[in-house]
Amino acid sequence: MGLGGCIILIALGAILTFATDWHMQGVNLDLVGIILMAVGLIGVATFSGIARRRRVVVPPTPVVEEEHHHHHHVRDGYSDGYGV
Repeated sequence: MGLGGCIILIALGAILTFATDWHMQGVNLDLVGIILMAVGLIGVATFSGIARRRRVVVPPTPVVEEEHHHHHHVRDGYSDGYGV
C-alpha cells in the first residue's frame, strides 16, 4: 500500500466518522472511521520514514580542471620539415 492508499484510508475514515449518520446493527461506524484514519496515518508515517531512508544524498563531485599541454609550433621558416 503506497502513499495514495494511505490517504484514501484517511479520507474514508473521516467520511465515516464525520460525514455520515448511518446506523448499522452491531457496527459502530464512528469507531470504524477512527480505526481507518489511524491506520492511514500510521501508513503515511511508515511510508515517509522508508522514503527518507531510501533517499541517498550524493555529495557534489569537485570539479578538477585538467592541464592541457599545448604544443605551440613556432613558425620560423624551418618548421615545415624542409629546414634544419
